[in-house]
Amino acid sequence: MSQFFYIHPDNPQARLISQSVEILNKGGVIVYPTDSGYAIGCRLEEKDALQRICRIRQLDANHNFTLMCRDLSELSNYAHVDNTVFRLIKNNTPGNYTFILRATKEVPRRLMNEKRKTIGLRVPSNPIARDLLEAVGEPLMSTSLIMPGDDFTQSDPEEIRDLLDKQVDLVIHGGYIGQKPTTVIDFTDDTPVVARVGTGDPTPFE
Repeated sequence: MSQFFYIHPDNPQARLISQSVEILNKGGVIVYPTDSGYAIGCRLEEKDALQRICRIRQLDANHNFTLMCRDLSELSNYAHVDNTVFRLIKNNTPGNYTFILRATKEVPRRLMNEKRKTIGLRVPSNPIARDLLEAVGEPLMSTSLIMPGDDFTQSDPEEIRDLLDKQVDLVIHGGYIGQKPTTVIDFTDDTPVVARVGTGDPTPFE
């Protein structure tokens, strides 16, 4: 049975954040709140956890996974960016954007788009997500919790618990969140391309 933590959306309890990190450190799969619905994630090195996520979401090798980062200090470890791209991303994070970037060799092959060798990167503003990332000390491998056949991210944590009980190790209840996804900006060719308009304002990248 999945664990279910009620964490305050504005002032996350440090004790529950620590317990969430313990679950991640043991190879766990967790569902947690972001700026645009709930995400499902695990530690970068956890192959079995990643396979569980792929089964839950029925994902193939061409899916762009997202590295959920606490800030941009780790960006150059995982993605190729020039100074212009870095400044543009810095000016718009944290926020409701996912950036598609060319992956470095530090990114495990299983996490990148197999054909394009790209990775998604995101710096959330949600307090629970930010505290989790700070406590883990490295990016989390994440993807939006969109179930097979659905068009929108899951937004009701109690429904998620009923849906994924025994399939994930932890569901964090961080409130009821809107279902509109992030805005996706593709920097694969260095020039920004708005690949999807979501909750983030696309104007700075047009």
